[in-house]
Amino acid sequence: MNIITPTADGSNTLYNETIGEHYHSKHGALQESKHVFIDAGLKFASAGKSDISILEVGFGTGLNFILSFEYCTQNNIKLDYTSIEAYPLTLDVINQTGYAAYVAPEIWNDFTTNYDQALIKPQNISSLCTLEIPHTTLAAFNADKKFDVIYYDAFSVQHQPEMWSDEMITHACSFLKPGGTFVTYAITGKLKRAVKANGFTIEKLSGAPGKREMLRAVKALD
Repeated sequence: MNIITPTADGSNTLYNETIGEHYHSKHGALQESKHVFIDAGLKFASAGKSDISILEVGFGTGLNFILSFEYCTQNNIKLDYTSIEAYPLTLDVINQTGYAAYVAPEIWNDFTTNYDQALIKPQNISSLCTLEIPHTTLAAFNADKKFDVIYYDAFSVQHQPEMWSDEMITHACSFLKPGGTFVTYAITGKLKRAVKANGFTIEKLSGAPGKREMLRAVKALD
């Protein structure tokens, strides 16, 4: 069961009783998503580009997606967004998050109108955005295309250690284009070594509220 829970910045998250963890930081769900994935990930990787493709590990509530969708719409960037989710939330639960308050009404409407179908096949949800939410695990995921950015937003290593194994990180990184960006809220010595072993340059950045540091890494060019 998932329980709506307020966080320190006034935005809500969900507490997953099965996993025993919140979907976002209790120090601020909205702040974390903006800091880690939009500012350190999307803005960094999309600079000077007219289109961008993102692979997210862990769609969850869709907060990272709607913020990305709005940023790309505002900046006339074509967004191709694929997000793996093994346990999709219902549209009813997503509507209860209150995240409609953080984006323009047309962004929220385009998202929620197309959410259920995006779980089945890719949806052109606007002239600038395609959304696909494969209902699968990362281990079982495969794709012919490569992506510009990976948002690695799995539950923490304490609660889902299998998602942070060297093998799983290598599998995820295999979907990035040369020069692509890997970004996550976490940073550990083991994670840094696993990413670096796949040919990435590592950056330690200031973390979102409640975390001292986070990781951004850029894949070497061929």
